[in-house]
Amino acid sequence: MRFSFQGEEIEAEDGQSVGAALIAAGRRSWRTTRHGGEPRGIFCGIGVCFDCLVVVNGRPNQRACLTEPREGDRIEPQEGAGRADLAC
Repeated sequence: MRFSFQGEEIEAEDGQSVGAALIAAGRRSWRTTRHGGEPRGIFCGIGVCFDCLVVVNGRPNQRACLTEPREGDRIEPQEGAGRADLAC
């Protein structure tokens, strides 16, 4: 299964999270902090810290460690802190 990340095709296996697929593809960070622009990626890996937020098909604040990609998804980095409390 494939999805795009910043225009690059990323392969994912069934049941693999977006975060795991990005790490397998050599990506270690995909979000920057609101203050200072520091890189962030997977930290806790269980959906508690919100460091791994991404934008999936235009929908911000998706946790990459919990989100399973679907064929053809367009995933982009999250800029700044986002609003994790709005993720539904």
